[in-house]
Amino acid sequence: MEYAIDIRDLTVAYREKPVLWDIDLQVPPGVLLAIVGPNGAGKTTLIKSTLGLVKPAAGSVLIHGKPYADQRVNVAYVPQRGSVDWDFPTNVLDVVTMGLYGKLGWFKQPAKKEKVAALKALAQVGMEDFADRQISQLSGGQQQRVFLARALVQDARVYFMDEPFQGVDATTERAIVDLLRDLRKRGKTVCVVHHDLQTVPEYFDEVMLLNVRRIASGPVGEQFTEENLRATYGGRVAFVSALVSGKK
Repeated sequence: MEYAIDIRDLTVAYREKPVLWDIDLQVPPGVLLAIVGPNGAGKTTLIKSTLGLVKPAAGSVLIHGKPYADQRVNVAYVPQRGSVDWDFPTNVLDVVTMGLYGKLGWFKQPAKKEKVAALKALAQVGMEDFADRQISQLSGGQQQRVFLARALVQDARVYFMDEPFQGVDATTERAIVDLLRDLRKRGKTVCVVHHDLQTVPEYFDEVMLLNVRRIASGPVGEQFTEENLRATYGGRVAFVSALVSGKK
């Protein structure tokens, strides 16, 4: 089987302190995967090292059987909203069109075809009426939708999203879930750093429980257990028993 994401023996250290230790993760094509764990568990680092934004101390990463450097145009990334400079003077349509630069090249100007594709992606997230709006004028939920549109316009095979539900209203959260399910329906693979444990069984097919080391990974019904949650969070999850019993 060719995995959509195949991570082997990945170790990342900052100033000689391990942030990720000997991580193995194999993700089949066409699934929605939640990456969960406490603060400081290495969730964002896992995504960044997979994308080559952080250099690992050891290990390997393959995307559909090839190194990320050979698969850039097939991978889309939605970073944490808080890591983006929203005061940058640009409008919504331009931000979404930037998602096409990997295929266009930085020196080729987007043509009508690319702008039509960007507008279509904005329509998918309910933001087509905001195409000319400055991104600094948007609410947090609207900003998140714009970044999702930028990822959608890439028509990638694999999507990485770092806490896309953080700070959004219920309407935007439902819209994001619908988008994730549509991506899965089209055979895409989506890996999401997620913090709301209660929605994991509803939103995702597979889960990775991470706390510097991989505690467990696989189908939610098999791996999202009280034992694995306690191993991941320790005493910091007082509601684990109720959470797990509630998903049955």
